[in-house]
Amino acid sequence: MLNNDILNALKTYTANMKNKVSIVLQTGEYDKRTELVDFLTQLCSVSDNLSLVERDENLRSPITFYLEVGGENNGIHFSGIPSGHEFNSLVLAILQSSGTETKLDKTLATMVKKIQDDLHFEVFISLSCHNCPDVVQSLNQFALLNANISSEMIDGGLFQPLISERNIQGVPSVYLNGELFANGKIDTAQLVDKLIERFPYIVGGDDTEQLPLQDITVVGAGPAGVASAIYAARKGLKVTMIADRIGGQVKDTVGIENLISVSKTTGTELTNNMLAHLSDYDITTKEFLRVEKIEKGEAGSPKKLHLSSGEVIESKTVIVATGAKWRELGVPGEKENIGSGVAYCPHCDGPFFKGKDVAVVGGGNSGIEAALDLAGMVKHVTVFEFLPELKADQVLVEKAQAHERITIIKNAATKEVIAENGKVVALAYEDRNTGEVKQHSVAGIFVQIGLVPNSSFVEDVVDVTKYGEIMINERCETSEPGIFAAGDVSTVPYKQIVIAMGEGSKASLSAFDYIIRQS
Repeated sequence: MLNNDILNALKTYTANMKNKVSIVLQTGEYDKRTELVDFLTQLCSVSDNLSLVERDENLRSPITFYLEVGGENNGIHFSGIPSGHEFNSLVLAILQSSGTETKLDKTLATMVKKIQDDLHFEVFISLSCHNCPDVVQSLNQFALLNANISSEMIDGGLFQPLISERNIQGVPSVYLNGELFANGKIDTAQLVDKLIERFPYIVGGDDTEQLPLQDITVVGAGPAGVASAIYAARKGLKVTMIADRIGGQVKDTVGIENLISVSKTTGTELTNNMLAHLSDYDITTKEFLRVEKIEKGEAGSPKKLHLSSGEVIESKTVIVATGAKWRELGVPGEKENIGSGVAYCPHCDGPFFKGKDVAVVGGGNSGIEAALDLAGMVKHVTVFEFLPELKADQVLVEKAQAHERITIIKNAATKEVIAENGKVVALAYEDRNTGEVKQHSVAGIFVQIGLVPNSSFVEDVVDVTKYGEIMINERCETSEPGIFAAGDVSTVPYKQIVIAMGEGSKASLSAFDYIIRQS
């Protein structure tokens, strides 16, 4: 299962293992067990510090194994064959178990260590899920930090009776001590929020890290935030970047073909490239945390940022680059199929549906513009509008109505996204005139019911539009001196990656100019 290129790469990765790691596999007969044994045997062949042990440990099944260090179960379990996207989860777990330092923020790590209750997480995954490895890897790190925590990756494809028993319809689906903890499109920041909600005593305390006064603090780590942080660091400033995740919306984008000078990439690749570029500079990064509020203070005084971890960071300037999130339909099947037929950006994902039928949900300007855009790429577009009439400008409506590859269905309430074998096959909707629920066969569904700027934490600090966008001028300055905004969270038109990068760079230069004039 592992070719020579992968095995040679693994030899390099495992060359500096500090501790021996045993993979302990449950004994017994089970479908796929021979395949798993071959897989793990190959994996262990790359290092003398790795070994495969088979013994009866009363685990979930004969295809369940855990990692053992120093004769002790370290809490990291896998049920299934962690190949595909989960292969990295296994390799990282082995390396981190052997002594490689985790990359969790120190404050976050301290919070996890404080948890006193016994927590057993089960993460139901699909090997084709792009989002699942982030959740698995984070919970594995939690297990390494705290002996009270254990985590188990479960390949839903190999445990169908359990999937049916728990009525799991999407991945990742996280259970804590046997009860549903989180599911759908979740990330580490949301897991941390839920832990804080359940165990509030882990926040704050004398051991909470306090940074010195920062020159620029960037909130957000999408294209705008990363550009801001890099430009600031290149000026030799003290820079901190706070974000719930590196990459922002980009991380969810399947394909990117409009980033100038890069003919084709993916959201994952671009995110990794941005992260690598960030690591070239001395930037304090606090990932998986949120800024809950900003105190602007007296004129000319530092701003105070209050984090979800209980930390308070003082900074001469702040750049808000928190982006926006697509307004969701909130119907069954939507979150579970993001990246598998459900999309929000026609510019980014439209070309992947060439020759196929797609749907656009939303009859406002963004929806009709998306339909017109997609009609030049796909076989046919059907627009679904909830109201009796389209909300878009008349000129757009007339163009759509005249287009031979666009059909418009009005008075239609979207009810469900239907998928088979991991791909969208239809949209279910209610005809609001008759009450009849119908299905329309499509390969893709583009949700175009608006964007929601991630600006709620600063709405009482800076001026925003009625839509929540932070109002800025041509220098990315907000109504509050010393606070700047860039990218999709701001009023800058056209929400595109290349524009966000430019705006982030501009905001950083403006903040630098502000600091110079204040000193």
